Amino acid sequence: MDTDWNNLAVRLERLLERFERIIDRHDPVLPRDPAFFDGAIAFRWRRSGEQGTFEPVAHPHLPDPADLVGIDLVREDLIRNTAQFMDGYPANNVLLWGERGTGKSTCVKGMLRLFADRGLRLVEVQRDDLMSLPALIAALRSVPRRFILFCDDLSFGEGEGGYRELKALLEGSIEAKPTNILFYATSNRRHLLPERMEDNLSSEIHPEEAVSEKLSLADRFGMALGFYPFSQDVYLSIVERYAEKFDLPMEREALRKEAHLWAMYRGSRSGRSARQFIDDLAGRLGVRLNDR
Repeated sequence: MDTDWNNLAVRLERLLERFERIIDRHDPVLPRDPAFFDGAIAFRWRRSGEQGTFEPVAHPHLPDPADLVGIDLVREDLIRNTAQFMDGYPANNVLLWGERGTGKSTCVKGMLRLFADRGLRLVEVQRDDLMSLPALIAALRSVPRRFILFCDDLSFGEGEGGYRELKALLEGSIEAKPTNILFYATSNRRHLLPERMEDNLSSEIHPEEAVSEKLSLADRFGMALGFYPFSQDVYLSIVERYAEKFDLPMEREALRKEAHLWAMYRGSRSGRSARQFIDDLAGRLGVRLNDR
């Protein structure tokens, strides 16, 4: 009989140890001390269950927004919105959507270069970690800094998690929106959720309601900035801007000819392909680029 009780006690002790490990994994201590956010200007949020932790980014990418050619209007709108936010005035969550490689992510990271000295902090959030947004918000709400939560390449498939948590953050939760946090996201999709032909041919009595539900997330971004395909002239202007910035020793006509061939072979005229061409050209010319 004593042996049975001893075995039961051992099993209960092991069960409690496992339970404690689960609690520790799902409820880590979150940094709330403002001094923690003085040690870096960019962070990654890592979800653990419904909680998470902040990881400082030692070497953040800080592009210069002035280098972004061909998107002047949307760039200035994003700068203006961010400046309003930093000054304590009303500002909007922003969705930057459109053609790949046109500078959406670079625009957002450029805001950190412009406003980090004024207390802006950038927190990168992966789409798969959006379910822990309530814990993230709770950790940052009382910190005397201003935060942009940045989710790159945001989109959702049918039934994927994180969708409703993001809707609640943007608008619609019973909890008041934090005044020191904005959400900036990039996406190739304007409406973030796949839209299908059968949505318009649904057997539902009110199919427009199903379509409306799919559009509701994008509608909660107060500002939607569109990035469209570049013309050849814009693409070549970007190449020339980079070549001038890095003082590459090549005549203008030769530069434009090689850049045109590069875009033709890759099937893409974008800011990304322009920078990739410049990296390739600088390597061939033996020029070191120091903006990384």
